[in-house]
Amino acid sequence: MVNVTLFSQIIHCLDRNIFSTTVAKYKTDKHNKGINSWTHFISMLFCHLSKSQSIREITNGLLSISGNLNHLGIQGKSPSKSSLSYINANRDWQMFREYYFKLLEDFQNRGQFKRKKFKKIKRKIYLLDSTIISVCLKVFDWAKYRQEKGAIKLHTMLDYDGCLPKYIYMTEGKQSDVKHAKYMMIPKKSVLVADRGYQDFKMMYQWNKDEIIFVLMLKESIKYDQVKELALPEENDEHIIKDEIIKLTGEQTKTHYPENLRRVAIYDDKEKRVIEIITNNFTWTASTISELYKQRWMIEIFFKELKQHLKIKSFIGTSENAMWIQIWTAMITLLLLRYLKEIAKYGWSLSNLIAFLRMNLFVKIDLTHWLDSPFKPPEDFSLDNRQGNLFFLRD
Repeated sequence: MVNVTLFSQIIHCLDRNIFSTTVAKYKTDKHNKGINSWTHFISMLFCHLSKSQSIREITNGLLSISGNLNHLGIQGKSPSKSSLSYINANRDWQMFREYYFKLLEDFQNRGQFKRKKFKKIKRKIYLLDSTIISVCLKVFDWAKYRQEKGAIKLHTMLDYDGCLPKYIYMTEGKQSDVKHAKYMMIPKKSVLVADRGYQDFKMMYQWNKDEIIFVLMLKESIKYDQVKELALPEENDEHIIKDEIIKLTGEQTKTHYPENLRRVAIYDDKEKRVIEIITNNFTWTASTISELYKQRWMIEIFFKELKQHLKIKSFIGTSENAMWIQIWTAMITLLLLRYLKEIAKYGWSLSNLIAFLRMNLFVKIDLTHWLDSPFKPPEDFSLDNRQGNLFFLRD
């Protein structure tokens, strides 16, 4: 009989030594107001997994399970509302960011998040986009978006392997995608997929110099001449209607990007329109370029999952520091959920995994069994533990 909760077992999937090393580097346990970095982290993890709407809900939730706090690694009593609010505003958020990337590396070293498509492409593939999160301009006066509206924008570069962030940065909502992308360090010799909001030929030419293969949507207003028409795929992919080598002819564009480019036009059945793709790759098939561009939907799904399933559409703190902590602990939560999804034998969707986990967070049952056989209670499962349990939803 398992004597610890699912929440506690999930936390034990994390490498505590990595966390301790990161805390020591940023010295975030100094002046901690009685809440060390681990307690703070567990509180924010609980916030996302339970989708708590306020600091009060977080502290009350942890207070209700005070008898199990030691299993979560929390020494002493649950944090108070005032202490958690203070530490959210003042603890260095960069510690959580670094822990996310170290944790991602740790999971990858365990053999998780391997590429399931485009295995012949040996380069790393990244998806670039941004998303808007509305905020109250009176509370977040720095987050300007429109005249009477406030918003932040999350500029994100997603690693195709695992669909997890390689880069995230928060700006005021009105900052353009291109303006921020110019400051991003895109890994050299990688593949970058983005929409037309990132079309800046001066920036794209620098990417070309860095041996970055880009696959972007082409704006309709761009002027060019055809250099050579290429044969359409032999497999007769009816969605590909044009494949050609072009040269830009606009006064500025031809100066900013003086070399040839490739234009692939595809018909999108879903949107019932033609999409023009531009790339600096001349060797891949048009079908490969088309399929690569279609992977953009994965970053849209990432944003949707982030907003719908984690505590990210509204913020429990008003300072920029507190917002960053909430964002990066959300990324850690998502990373942990994707890891659980990867190791489970049952075919969980992320939405179902999160929903059922919320109902079973403090149920005492073996995590591996629960992940692999969610509708089959173990032989030693006690009826005293069945409240809210997934096994009994069909009764």
